[in-house]
Amino acid sequence: MNPFRKIANSLMNWWKGETAPEVSDSTELTGGVMTLNSPSFLESMGLSRRRKTTSEVTYFTCLKMLSETLAKMPIKYYQRTDKGIIEAEQTDTSRLLTKRPNPFMTPTVFWNTVEINRNHYGNAYVYMRKKFIRKKYGGEVKILDLWVMQSNCVQIVVDDAGIFAGKGRLWYVYTDQTSGSQYVFDTSEVMHFKTSFSFDGVTGLPVQQILRDTISGASASQRYMNSLYESGLTAKATLEYTGELNDKAKEALVKSFEDFGSGARNTGKIIPVPLGMKLTPLDIKLSDSQFFELKKYTALQIAAAFGVKPNQINDYSKSSYANSELQQLSFYVDTELFVIKQYEEEINYKMLTDEEQDDGFYYKYNEKVLFRTDSKTQMEYLKNGVSGSIMKPNEARRKLDLPDGEGGDTLLANGSIVPLTMAGAAYLKGASEPDETEKPEQPEETEPDTEQPDTDQPDETDEAEDEDEQEGGE
Repeated sequence: MNPFRKIANSLMNWWKGETAPEVSDSTELTGGVMTLNSPSFLESMGLSRRRKTTSEVTYFTCLKMLSETLAKMPIKYYQRTDKGIIEAEQTDTSRLLTKRPNPFMTPTVFWNTVEINRNHYGNAYVYMRKKFIRKKYGGEVKILDLWVMQSNCVQIVVDDAGIFAGKGRLWYVYTDQTSGSQYVFDTSEVMHFKTSFSFDGVTGLPVQQILRDTISGASASQRYMNSLYESGLTAKATLEYTGELNDKAKEALVKSFEDFGSGARNTGKIIPVPLGMKLTPLDIKLSDSQFFELKKYTALQIAAAFGVKPNQINDYSKSSYANSELQQLSFYVDTELFVIKQYEEEINYKMLTDEEQDDGFYYKYNEKVLFRTDSKTQMEYLKNGVSGSIMKPNEARRKLDLPDGEGGDTLLANGSIVPLTMAGAAYLKGASEPDETEKPEQPEETEPDTEQPDTDQPDETDEAEDEDEQEGGE
């Protein structure tokens, strides 16, 4: 049958309500109009539509892991001062990162969307809507809100001829999908985040492009498993019979066997076999072809390309839940540290003025939320920090969401601890004691007591003794 005629019949049947075109994506069919990307149209033309990479479970899990890891780290606003680093007072610009980037997104949803675009498309773009506020003398540029631009709608243009303003500058051309309008933004208006794999340093390559064959193989294996489930986990079979059958009789015979034995709905049913015929299934075992081993190896390759650890895709064959904290630390150092550093550098450069940077203001992700442990370990950590004069008691209480206590804004220290410059002073003091003991102790000078009799005058008892001695001598 003519394929166009087949399409026309399908549309007419769908219009009458008899059948409906098979559509996997609801956006591909609008108002009863079939597009060129519709699965039914592609199948009628003998073409197969490529499956989305996000339909592969390992690829989707890696995207989810990376995006959620970045989104759950809050951004803090600090300032370097002469007395150290302190939390700076919130400004209108800092509230965009910590409170609400735009009226429709929270910071968690915002950065989750940015990270998904960065990993899936290789690049992520954030438009900073600015406004110049005039003052009596000059003015200032204020950032009103932040918006995520879909990466597949952005094109980077290098102005080699100096058409826009300045030769060799970089521009971002954004095409609105709804209206078709194009907007041109300068680099000062767009924050650009890219993957670590880049040849020119301007644009990043997505993982799906690097591992196109690997991801396609993983998708094909999943389709094979789905087909097995649909067929009731039964493979193909051979039908032995004697005699000659024409094509029409063969099709009718095969159809009768498929109606009784094909599909998950016919699992466990008895298949009637006519006399003189023999139905022999083709026994193809998945274990013989090492299907699951190859599927597992492919999943590990995709996870390694993203920098995701095996335990994060639920593969505990070479690890255990006990050492998950160490693997979490390895994931932070090997994977997330580069991502966090790139985000911090781009945010501090694009969202802070030169005066604010000179005054020591900067934004920083709080990566400590990635290492939250159980309550016992957390209490030991805070206790050691307070007793070791590292943090104040009120700072430790704030980490537990407790109110400040009276007198808790001072550092506590053990009385036996001395500064480093006084190390060994106790030994020097002990060595000098013998020299001091050799010297005779000087009596304390006291004022004479007027009430006491003069010690120079002879005592009455002494005079009596002298008289007795004289008499005895006589």
